[in-house]
Amino acid sequence: MSYPIPTEQAVAEIEIKKSRFIAYAKGIQDRAQGMAWLEQIKAEFPDARHHCWAYLLGNPNCAANAGMGDDGEPSGTAGKPILNVLNHKGIGDVMIIVVRYFGGIKLGAGGLTRAYGQAAQAVMEVLPTEQQVEVDTLQILCDFALEQSVRHWVSLAEGQIGDVDYAQQVTMQIHIPKTETETLIKQLAAHQCQFKYLES
Repeated sequence: MSYPIPTEQAVAEIEIKKSRFIAYAKGIQDRAQGMAWLEQIKAEFPDARHHCWAYLLGNPNCAANAGMGDDGEPSGTAGKPILNVLNHKGIGDVMIIVVRYFGGIKLGAGGLTRAYGQAAQAVMEVLPTEQQVEVDTLQILCDFALEQSVRHWVSLAEGQIGDVDYAQQVTMQIHIPKTETETLIKQLAAHQCQFKYLES
């Protein structure tokens, strides 16, 4: 199942009643990576009052894992509205961190919930994404005479060639979109190339 994932980090800032909300969003592979990024942001903004966050891992329609943190804001007023935005965006493997500088005017629970939601919304609107493509990894064994043909077929399928070894024959490791695997296998079989699936 493919779904959109972030391609780079994005940032957006809003100001509500003199409080600054700086929202960051980027792709993460797992919770540990997200927590490491949270520590980086805390180090970057050590004087901010709060660093609130939420993440969603895996397919956004049935997330494998999600998490959130209020970082000292009243329970449910920060992490939850951020996660709520993520749940409605249909983007997977993503994390948002909202850094808050308190401006001296209390916003109240409703105001905070709205502010964190708006900050998350603002950064998601500028976050670049691409469709994540599920790939198969194959090892191909072919004669030297066929190497250029195999390279051509792989590039037509928008696949990538990894390690290549030259011995009696050419051994190539390739990564190819699952949707293209069958076509490539037919071409390989027709030219007596051997192949096997590897763990991707």
